[in-house]
Amino acid sequence: MTDHAKAFTRRIAEELHLRVNQVEAAVSLLDEGNTVPFIARYRKEMTGELDENQLRDVQERLQALRNLSNRQEEVHRLIDEQGKLTPELVASIQSAKTLTELEDLYRPYRPKRKTRASVAREKGLEPLTKWLLDRPTGDVLTEAARYIDEEKGVNTAEEALQGALDIFAEEVSDDAPTRQKVRDLTTRKGSIKSIATGKADAETDVYAIYADYEEPIAKVPPHRILAMNRGEREDALRVSLLAPTGEIHQLLESRHMPRKPTVASEHLRASLEDAYKRLIAPSIEREVRAALTEKAEEQAIKVFAQNLRNLLLQPPVRGRTVMAVDPAFRTGCKIAVIDETGKVLDIAVTYPTAPHNKTIEAKKILTNLITKHNVQVIAIGNGTASRETEQFIAELIGELEGGGANAGTPTRELAYLIVNEAGASVYSASKLAGEEFPSLDVAERSAISIGRRLQDPLAELVKIDPKSVGVGQYQHDVSQKRLEEQLGAVVESAVNSVGVDLNTASPSLLAYVSGLSATVAKNVVAYREEVGKFTSRKQLGKVPRLGPKTYVQAVGFLRIPGAKYPLDNTPIHPESYEAAEKLLAELGLAVTDVIDPSKRDLVHSRMQGLDLEHTATRLEVGVPTLRDILDALQKPGRDPRDELQPPLLRKDVLKMEDLQAGMILKGTVRNVVDFGAFVDIGVKQDGLVHISELADRFVKNPMDVVQVGDIIDVRVLGIDVKKGRVSLSRRNLTDSVL
Repeated sequence: MTDHAKAFTRRIAEELHLRVNQVEAAVSLLDEGNTVPFIARYRKEMTGELDENQLRDVQERLQALRNLSNRQEEVHRLIDEQGKLTPELVASIQSAKTLTELEDLYRPYRPKRKTRASVAREKGLEPLTKWLLDRPTGDVLTEAARYIDEEKGVNTAEEALQGALDIFAEEVSDDAPTRQKVRDLTTRKGSIKSIATGKADAETDVYAIYADYEEPIAKVPPHRILAMNRGEREDALRVSLLAPTGEIHQLLESRHMPRKPTVASEHLRASLEDAYKRLIAPSIEREVRAALTEKAEEQAIKVFAQNLRNLLLQPPVRGRTVMAVDPAFRTGCKIAVIDETGKVLDIAVTYPTAPHNKTIEAKKILTNLITKHNVQVIAIGNGTASRETEQFIAELIGELEGGGANAGTPTRELAYLIVNEAGASVYSASKLAGEEFPSLDVAERSAISIGRRLQDPLAELVKIDPKSVGVGQYQHDVSQKRLEEQLGAVVESAVNSVGVDLNTASPSLLAYVSGLSATVAKNVVAYREEVGKFTSRKQLGKVPRLGPKTYVQAVGFLRIPGAKYPLDNTPIHPESYEAAEKLLAELGLAVTDVIDPSKRDLVHSRMQGLDLEHTATRLEVGVPTLRDILDALQKPGRDPRDELQPPLLRKDVLKMEDLQAGMILKGTVRNVVDFGAFVDIGVKQDGLVHISELADRFVKNPMDVVQVGDIIDVRVLGIDVKKGRVSLSRRNLTDSVL
């Protein structure tokens, strides 16, 4: 390991509060091409059980430090080429901790477009600048008159003096320590202010609070930064920083004025004011605002990523035939009936809402489909006409269960729920959807997607660009490249934490499995379609372009229900099969006992009370790996999502007009943002639980108390029917998240 690499690992370990050997192992594994999910799951002994979040933090900091190192080398070279490199500057460049600090050092040597100072230097006025700073005596203008040179464009003493002061102003502006101190002062003691421009309607609800707003930079929350940025882009707001100019001027004078007053003091003082106003302040404002925006974007991306993970890991609704409804007014509601495996059984269209209002006909069509296919759940997309369609469905369920005119004979209890259809239209118009359902139109594909995302949210949502799933916060206002990277990592993590059925997974889902590229994922499906279902993980070796290294990375996350060899349907990696078999033999068990329901209690009881240290040594595996083996053997085929609270099903519908302050309702958390959580309580618009109403205690981060998909009790605080807003609270409610 090079000195640079050692320095990196030490710094990362210190910053992330990890041991150096953990970071060294993680860096080595990452550099070898191992994926984060693979390292976190199957290389625990090497990294000291670093989890995925810690590994990604190591990965990001490593890349940042390498980028900094590359830029340090580049700055070193560029200054050296100018012949201006000094030992002190070399030391400063090497010790720079951030890119900002490094760019401050490079600023005086950066090639500039023509400036007032560069013009003055060309006119030979630099010696006059030095005279002004070197305890001058005599008359300033008399000295300046010595530099009059019409050929160089210096026509008067005043012009010469101004040029010399311009050089001084730029030198002050380019001084790295000065810039850092001004930046720190501005950040610590300045404020950010926004005012309405009058060019747009900033008095609307969107920007009303920012029409005349000011807040300390050190305290402004990230979402407000993004809101003000958006208002500025839309020309509704003018945003600026208010810096502590008095303190900054004192700082500039203390650093750059001669200690004792001289004949040049007033000229230099005026030049310092010019340096700050013309050169330093605009640039520092850009830098501080850029830093605020970067921080705000990181927070927004973090919120989006956590919400996305919780959405992807929503529990599937298994073993039920689902009727999916993609609501619409003019074009009608598209209906898709899909069986418990996601296979399409029927397609229809009805017109129960305005302008057609063919309610009776629609009820007959749906009743026939429900009876014919024994539908147990109706999934309604939450788009246009959703609540009107929900009212219609609720009435139909009431009639079917109450023996009314449309009563049918469903064999199971019937219920409905609203499904977030964000991204369904994106998927239904995609090339992928066209390949899956070439004979269906876009709306029919959308209905199928709505039903399938109820049955298996993860498998369906991976077909959609993560940015389109509707759980973000200012997602269009952040770096799209950074957002894409982070959301891709979240999807990868979610897919691999659950595992993938090798015989049913789509190419979209397989492409997120550790080590598998989109091309190899398609090859897996093509092999499956040509040869038939996989019966063994070993068959993966026959898939084109799935080489040994890819196999090692991916195989542990791929499951084969009903496999010939039972361990092929567990998260146990084939490299640990021998240890698992040896363990079972020592306990008097066969591998087939693991999947025998009648022997589940026996398997469980014999694995209790093992001395993990001694057993691990005997099996020649690490204790973390042994723990994972034991867990997998006791829960073969386990899906971690099944342990979560199932979706909230409904039979009736609420209207905004039905709500009253003080009512306690059960709802589903649809989105969590910095300022609170949006909860579906069964009315047209999701209600907002402000961060101050999320708990009986102070809540710094809403995600500390609620997550997307949580089913919670809330109290209605207020209803604004005209604006379609409901404010909710969880204060003084004894039950917690269900």
